[in-house]
Order: sequence, then C-alpha cells, then structure tokens
Amino acid sequence: MTIVDFLDPGKWLRPNGGPRYVQLRQRLSDGVDQGVLKAGNSLPPEREIATITDLSRVTVRKAIHALAEDGIVIQKQGSGSFVAPGTPQIEQSLSRLTSFSEDMSRRGMASTSVWLERGVFMASPDEVLALALSPDASVSRIARLRTADGKPMAIERASLSTEMLPNPLLVETSLYEVLGQAGLRPVRALQKISAINLGDGNAALLDVEPGKAGLRIERTSYLADGRTVEFTQSIYRGDAYNFVAELRLAKE
Repeated sequence: MTIVDFLDPGKWLRPNGGPRYVQLRQRLSDGVDQGVLKAGNSLPPEREIATITDLSRVTVRKAIHALAEDGIVIQKQGSGSFVAPGTPQIEQSLSRLTSFSEDMSRRGMASTSVWLERGVFMASPDEVLALALSPDASVSRIARLRTADGKPMAIERASLSTEMLPNPLLVETSLYEVLGQAGLRPVRALQKISAINLGDGNAALLDVEPGKAGLRIERTSYLADGRTVEFTQSIYRGDAYNFVAELRLAKE
C-alpha cells in the first residue's frame, strides 16, 4: 500500500472522531505499526500530507509534533521528520530464572555488554543486608550496559560474595554460565519491580530522553541449600520490556 492510499481521508477521517490532528496522529502511528512508514525513513513533507488528506498544514504540523513528543518520529531541523528507529520488544517471564544472555539467545538476538564496573570492593550496607555478609566483608561487583541487536536495553549491577565469585574478571558474557561451571547457579530468586522515571545518567546510557519511563528490578537469588548467590539491581527501558506472570486460582 502506498502512503497516498494509506492517508486517503475517506478511509479513516471521521466527522465525530475527535480533533483532526488527533485522528491524523493516530493514522500516522498506525502506519508505523503496520510498516507503511518504516523505521528510519522520512515522513512525507507537511505540504504533501496536507494535500493528500485535505487538512491544513497547521493540523498536520500539530499531528507530527504530537508524534515527536511520543517518540514515534524524530524531527531534524532543516531535514524534516523521520520515523524513529525501532526498539526490540522483549516479553520476559517472571516465572523463569534466566540470564540476559540466555534470554536474548533464545530469541535469536545478539547480546553484547559494555562494562561499567568490575572488581572486588568493600560491601555497602545494602549488599551486607542482601547477601547476609559480615560488615567488613568484600564483594565482587559487575556492572554493565546490556544491549540486544545493538540497542541498549538494561543496566545491570550485580553484587556477589567473594565466596560465590572470587574473581569477577572471569565473567565475560554470562554470569550464570560462570556460576554454573562452579556448581553455584541459583535455583530460585525473589524480585521486586518498581516504575521509575530515568535520570540523566541512566537515560544517557539507555539512549532515551531523561524522564522517560523505566523499570527498576531488584533480584536476590539463592542456591538450593538457601545460601544467597547474588543481589542484582537493574534498570530496564520501559518501552522495551513487558514482564509476564502466569497466575493460577488459589485452592481454598
């Protein structure tokens, strides 16, 4: 379908459908979702859209501005408006304990990491509490930016006792792979998920605008004998992850 056919007002513009710029915004958004307007491609000029839809250029400009505010298009001074690059959408089960690398591999996506921190440090009060350590204990920390098919997806900051991970430099890709080789792969975990607005630092790492929605996830994982393995604090892009949990009716 051509963009002229898709924007034919007889197919979507309704007298009682609300403000015209809102209807046009929705039609253009549908065009992105349906692949009529492809990621990275430019939108037709405002004048052309106005001619096709028989709407004023003011109406067209308001619709495109609304799309830009939603992050669907990117406006470049002197170059026009472009469909924003697509972000991988990940559906993550809350009932399965896997690593980021394993999740991406299962989906056929290439995962990479940018190291932010890796070494042995004195444990913080939060780490002492979460890992059940003595106040003067040391911990191995690994912090990295995780990407999927080249797109920044999450910031992971994991802390482990040096008993579980004596040398954090052993972790090159998958932490769980290293733990598994030592017979210390966790078998269960507790997670706490909360909604946040991304601050400047995290937003810059995740390549989104400051203030965008994100997810903070704290995970504490355990061995079969009850010992704590890891305490991980992660920040995920809110526009890239859908967390899914299966619920069953409780027996009375």
